[in-house]
Amino acid sequence: MGAAQLCFGDLILDGACLSGRRHGQPIHFTRNERALLLAFTSNPKHLMSRSRLLDEIDSSELDRSDRYIDFLVNQVRMKLGDSKKTPKYIATQYGEGYIWIATPSSATPIDAFLVIGGNFGAKGHTSGSPEQARVLLDQLRDLVAAGVGMGQLIVAVDENWQPAATDKLRYFLPVSFQAGDGQLKCMAALREMPSKSIVKTFQFHLDAADPAVSAREAARVANGIVDVLRQALAHAAKGLGVPADESLEMRLHKASALLSASNLEWQTRGARLRRDRERNPRDPDLALQWCMYLFATLVAPGPFAGMGIEERERIESEIEATVLELLPTVEGSPLLMLTAAKQLYFIDRGHLDLAEDIAERAFVRIADYAAALPIMGQLQYARGRFDEAVRFFDRGIAMVEPGPAFHLHMKMLKCYACLAAGDHAALEATAVDLDAYLGPFCTPDISLTIRWIIAPPDRDLPATSAQALAGVGPEGARKAIEYFYFASARHLVSQGARANLMHRLITHATRAHGQEAIPAFISRRLGLRPARAAELQAS
Repeated sequence: MGAAQLCFGDLILDGACLSGRRHGQPIHFTRNERALLLAFTSNPKHLMSRSRLLDEIDSSELDRSDRYIDFLVNQVRMKLGDSKKTPKYIATQYGEGYIWIATPSSATPIDAFLVIGGNFGAKGHTSGSPEQARVLLDQLRDLVAAGVGMGQLIVAVDENWQPAATDKLRYFLPVSFQAGDGQLKCMAALREMPSKSIVKTFQFHLDAADPAVSAREAARVANGIVDVLRQALAHAAKGLGVPADESLEMRLHKASALLSASNLEWQTRGARLRRDRERNPRDPDLALQWCMYLFATLVAPGPFAGMGIEERERIESEIEATVLELLPTVEGSPLLMLTAAKQLYFIDRGHLDLAEDIAERAFVRIADYAAALPIMGQLQYARGRFDEAVRFFDRGIAMVEPGPAFHLHMKMLKCYACLAAGDHAALEATAVDLDAYLGPFCTPDISLTIRWIIAPPDRDLPATSAQALAGVGPEGARKAIEYFYFASARHLVSQGARANLMHRLITHATRAHGQEAIPAFISRRLGLRPARAAELQAS
């Protein structure tokens, strides 16, 4: 953000308080609201009496009473999302006035698919044109966001903004304005970032005296921008055998399902993928689909099927060698980049930095579509950045389109993040409606294991669940612990977080079958000493 801006967490005001943004959404102020805000932000932590604030507002205002100041303050509070009882910005000093209590924060880097900014040049504007320009930028932002379905990932910023090294954006649309002779001349150049290469240019034909003309021009140019962005997203959605002749939304929907979990479809593709790879051994898409099939052989059979460590090592070695060899050839395909990042994350062989780099660069291109959210959250989860991980998982949970299986996957990832963080209250809130998903979209064995994983350790399991755990015997419990460790726990960098994640499952398993239910290598990797294991059994 530019130096002239005032940042207070998620609230950003320009230096003159002409406009603001909160959660990326524009805020417009009246003349007297701007005057009030400017007086407050210029005198932070100082009591501003009503008489002092009256001096700051327009002298031509007919109502110059204390009651009018109270009205203005309430209007500003409403626009800022502030509360009179628990204020973040404006506190009331009863009988005396008001105090601006917010502490400025450093500008937060922008993370967006497209940033739209105004460049007003050195010559300034004729009267009224700056406001018209800002309205035009906001119209563009809203129309493009609606056209590509990205909401907050399309951002309009204040005048003369330039990307900083810490900002992450895929496209930048600087819109240049120059006013004169009753006309507002306007040109925009859509640039792909970070190369800044020009993708397409647009000219606006505006009339400073007729807002309807500006609205029509904004719609025309927004349609052109949407066409370009949707073509780019269509290219980004190529891969994983998703049919190219389907709509962009359907392709991204299918890609989300294929990437989100141990999709059963991969198990049916094995024989065909083997034949196709024999015919096209150098096709990176087929090779990564094969890796997804191998991934499914590791996780889809369920917790009690069991797989020897040597066989697991062999399969994961094949995945590792294949993905690393393919990396130079998938750079142009975000969907395949996400697939590669998912595989490198899953095998847990020291490639976390590489997986993060690949996923972040792919995410900038595929943006807020569901296909990218699970792996982006899992990478944050692995690092122990659980709040960031939950934000990605919540975005997936809030989406309507991907379907209930995807939502179950995102809910489980969020549950695991809450467990690893030791946030039991958040876990209980997330798991409250889990049964509605587990039955229809999980195998019975996986459903049972999930219930043991999240069940409170200080209470006995429900009777049917306890009977099922007793029925699998020590060997079945050991297999379930191994399965969960390899699928979800080993990726966590922190040993303490790994222990948090496994604690409930191990507690219930040892309570039913004793310490022999815990594989020795997992005890070592979790830092469980014999005394600690005995505590778990007794708890």
